[in-house]
Amino acid sequence: MTILDKNTLAIIMIGTTHVIDMGGKDAFIHYENETLAHMLLPDGTLFHGLWTLLDDGYKVEWKDGPTGSWKLDHSPGAIDYVDANGAVRGRISRIDFGDPASLAA
Repeated sequence: MTILDKNTLAIIMIGTTHVIDMGGKDAFIHYENETLAHMLLPDGTLFHGLWTLLDDGYKVEWKDGPTGSWKLDHSPGAIDYVDANGAVRGRISRIDFGDPASLAA
């Protein structure tokens, strides 16, 4: 397994939407640009916030929501979201270019 670094994260995050399998239900995170992000949880909760890349992950501060640091862990055929405690919280099922779920609207 390999924790993705800042340069790799910039390529696969900025301007994309990650569809994350959270145990059979999907969450969507749209990284609009280098500072704005939007997340739709499986229960319908929508967050907007600020995010920034770190050397080995990223930090996000959701308005009216949690703040956290995350890493993306790559293994053959998979990329997992890992929380600050090292627990896998979801797996990327696909990466879409742009904002097809209209989270930034």
